[in-house]
Amino acid sequence: MKKISRYLFGGLFILAGTNHFISPEAYLPLIPPYLPWPEFLNLLSGFLEVVLGAGLMTERYRRLSAAGIILLLIAFIPAHIHHIAMDGCVSERICIPVWAAWIRLLVLQPLLILWAYVYYNK
Repeated sequence: MKKISRYLFGGLFILAGTNHFISPEAYLPLIPPYLPWPEFLNLLSGFLEVVLGAGLMTERYRRLSAAGIILLLIAFIPAHIHHIAMDGCVSERICIPVWAAWIRLLVLQPLLILWAYVYYNK
């Protein structure tokens, strides 16, 4: 079950990372305007998600990838705060209730960090 969970988590990161390349318009509005080079940051985060997700599926790179995922999830916190500051609407396509944006930041993000920490600690 633990291996299946690790593969599921890694697979989710690979899918999310791949989506940065397929649908960059879904991610660019989430990047706070004070950060430089949004297109580059989008591609970099997508690349890192794919590499770290794949690494999590290997025994050799599991711990390193889990640590990288934790750092990446922490690095995404400004995007979540930006989403909240924009009342949940960073564009016409990306609009959620502000309470859902808070749930993403205060519940989902810590749970994902905890999930990655489990693989770092094994």
